[in-house]
This record gives sequence, C-alpha cells and structure tokens, in this order.
Amino acid sequence: MNVVKNRSSKRRSRRTDTVKVLSEISRTITSDLLIEDILASIVSVTARLMGSNICSILLLNKEKGLLETKATQSVSEKYNKKPPIKVGEGIAGKVILNNKPIAVKDVKKETEYKFSDIAKKEGLCSLLCVPLTVKGTAIGVINSYTSKPHAFTRTEIEILNAIASLAAVAIENTELLMKAKNIEEELESRKIIERAKGILMRDEGLSEEESYLRIQKYSMDSRKSMKDIAESLILSYNLRRLR
Repeated sequence: MNVVKNRSSKRRSRRTDTVKVLSEISRTITSDLLIEDILASIVSVTARLMGSNICSILLLNKEKGLLETKATQSVSEKYNKKPPIKVGEGIAGKVILNNKPIAVKDVKKETEYKFSDIAKKEGLCSLLCVPLTVKGTAIGVINSYTSKPHAFTRTEIEILNAIASLAAVAIENTELLMKAKNIEEELESRKIIERAKGILMRDEGLSEEESYLRIQKYSMDSRKSMKDIAESLILSYNLRRLR
C-alpha cells in the first residue's frame, strides 16, 4: 500500500514540477530577453526537470546543412566546442532529417553517435534527442543526457516534446521580429533615398534614374550604404536652406 502511495506521490510531484517548468519557459519566451538568453534559460530548467547531466539545443544552419550548438548548461569546454553535425549523420542529424525523437540507452556503445570520446570523458550515458519543429519542419533539436543508463518513458518524451515546441516558438517569434524589423528598416531607407533623389532632380535637373545612379555611385565609391549617402545629401540640402 505504501509503495502505491509513494508512486502516486512521485507522479503528482513530477506533474507539478513539469507544469512549473513549462510555465517558466512560457514566461521566458514572451519576455524581452535576447534569443541566446531565452535558449540558455530553457536548457537550464529542462536539465533540472529531466535530471539531465547535460542538456543542449542545436539549431540548423540551412545554408551549410549543419546542426550547431546554440545553448547548453554544460561547463565542459570540450562538449561546448564539439564540431557541428551534418544533417543525416549522428543521432541529432537523423532526428532532424526524419523529424522524430530518438532515445539511446548508452551513447558510448552506439555506433551512430559521433562523440563517444566526449561521452566517456563527461560521463554521458543515455540520450533523448527531440526535434524542434516549426510548421512541420525541423529547425533544430534538444538533447537530454543522463549519467547512468536510463529507459526514457513515454511521459518523459512527451515532456521534452512540449519543451521543444516552446523553444521552437521562441525561435520562430525571434525570426519573425527580425524580418519585420528588416522590412521596416528597408522601407525607411527607401523613403530617405527617394527624398534625396527628389533633391538631386530639383537642384541639378537630373532624371529619377540619373539621381538614383548618382547616389548609387557615391555609395560604391565611398563604401557607404545608399541610405548613408542619401542622409548626407539631405543634411547638406537642409544646411544650405538655413544660410
């Protein structure tokens, strides 16, 4: 009877801890923190919840086809500086290729695992690797290592999947904000260049195309952006008007 009560108590405690961690991550991803700090917070609380020896997030560099470590709570310099992983290679590479979690009982005995030497040195044993997915596409993975052989339960896989989903949301939100910021900056640059073109057309009798090419030439010759050249032209024009 006591054994049943203890198991029930442990399950309730685990559910409580999980809810707390997911709530903490949810608050973090809606904060004003930089994405690097958000991911660092996620791996930290995930390691605590999962009892991980090492927890890490790797993101896909689409241009290079490589998974690169972006966050980990590990203090191991050797682990933190391990080389990127090619898509399709190693455990993480297969997870992102197939967009499905993989659990390994002992990475030191797994031929697919790429860093057995690091695993031996850092005392890594079991691994649960789960994809970070945005709109059905894997953009990275989250790794959870244990120091002793461990058979990951369905509940543990579901928990790490939930955390991975929140991490993916944080990354997607950051990318959307960056795109919006870039679009806003591009529109602002166009407005400034258009105004500078108008000044050249009016003051020097140039056509719209000639004005644009003049600004472009100044930009190339000075190795400054067209926006910077346009701002200089506008400033010079305003100073002349004040005389």
